[in-house]
Amino acid sequence: MRTAIFAGSFDPIHNGHLDIIKRAAKMYDEFTVAVTVNLSKRSLFTPQERMALIEELTADLPNVKVVRIDGLRADYVNAHAFTADVRSLRNTADFNYEMPIAQGSAYLYNNTETVFLFTDPKWSFLSSTMIKEVASLGGDISAWVPANVLHSILEKYRK
Repeated sequence: MRTAIFAGSFDPIHNGHLDIIKRAAKMYDEFTVAVTVNLSKRSLFTPQERMALIEELTADLPNVKVVRIDGLRADYVNAHAFTADVRSLRNTADFNYEMPIAQGSAYLYNNTETVFLFTDPKWSFLSSTMIKEVASLGGDISAWVPANVLHSILEKYRK
């Protein structure tokens, strides 16, 4: 069975993430979206809120499940013996960031390959950080995030 994981903070999940999830889910028998906690970033959503948003967005994808990883991703990957660790690339800056992670992961993983998928060019400029910044300043992010995410972001910034 071909199994894969796509891990990230997804704070918030956006159309670029969702595009990667939908494309990768077609490639694997089981596809896991893993919400991670990045202690160096200030989060807008709790991990539970992020998981709920992703679960709602992937409800029509029967081979997709959503989990939370609190520790080292490699430990989770090895414990579940994934075939692949899917990573997305928007540009050369992402490649330069992701390459050493993939090389370190090759050392840490038992039998899991890192697989890179290029982001659809129409989403290549998107980042969760940019979305939060634009939204916090009252900008229109409706073309960048699914409706449920937009609603949740607007609720957060109203408070």
